[in-house]
Amino acid sequence: MLAHQPPQIARANGIDICYEIFGDTAAEPMLLIMGLGAQMILWDDEFCQKLAARGFRVIRFDNRDIGKSSHLSGGKRLTMLELLKLRFLRIPVAAPYRLIDMAKDTVGLMDVLGIKSAHLVGASMGGMIAQEIAISFPQRVRSLTSIMSTTGNPRIPPPTREAAAMLMAPPPNTKEEYFERFAKTWKVLRVGSFPEDETLDLSRAARTFERGLNPAGVGRQLRAVLASGSRKERLHHVKIPTLVIHGTVDPLVRPEGGKDTAASIPGAKLLMIEGMGHALPIPMWPQIISAIDEHAHRAAAKAA
Repeated sequence: MLAHQPPQIARANGIDICYEIFGDTAAEPMLLIMGLGAQMILWDDEFCQKLAARGFRVIRFDNRDIGKSSHLSGGKRLTMLELLKLRFLRIPVAAPYRLIDMAKDTVGLMDVLGIKSAHLVGASMGGMIAQEIAISFPQRVRSLTSIMSTTGNPRIPPPTREAAAMLMAPPPNTKEEYFERFAKTWKVLRVGSFPEDETLDLSRAARTFERGLNPAGVGRQLRAVLASGSRKERLHHVKIPTLVIHGTVDPLVRPEGGKDTAASIPGAKLLMIEGMGHALPIPMWPQIISAIDEHAHRAAAKAA
């Protein structure tokens, strides 16, 4: 049985970060960075164990303002007017913090754990944070895998109307409403029928609910994304081995977002997964895990 350390709290970059480790301490460190409003447990336990079994010390953690990490304050609920101003007039959104601050959280966690450099795997907003680390702290990154993410390029097509409506919907008021919203949200994001995942939606929702919700924090995270602008030009200077994974039917971060990321980073490899939306469905794990594994081990072998 692989080593597994239960969740712990680290004080990093002035905040508390809840993290959990799968795999042996001597293995290649790999940090998994989750997306907007998503707790670390959305990197499914079994997904983490499968990656650890490939020879990695897998570390997942709650970003600031989510789960068991520090909840901050400030920032009003985002309005449609602000979004329209950003899209058409390029007037930036105000935010209490930005993606660079979340990048510093991640690097701070690495400091606490004594990790000089690691393989970074980021999903959605997590991919944006990982890109920011690759730009601002390149010496800390062994390899970069950006999943269902984008460069912040304003020319990328916006989310589908259904996905955008879901993102902007007011938070649910009761536990029952939350469970209902959770299932509906993932049905939209997964695009299509994934019975294995649908069977787990209720238990996943319950676990997320029990760890604690922070709707205002999700709003601040969204502001951080929108206030951080485009990374496209800065990504041209990234020399870290990069893999970009994206679904062909992603309704939230459109496939063009992944293609733009791969085109912006010199030498980046692009893997488009047929029929994948904005999610990591169980039937697609073998392909995703193998791609991450091969990419990270190739980068490690080159650096050796």
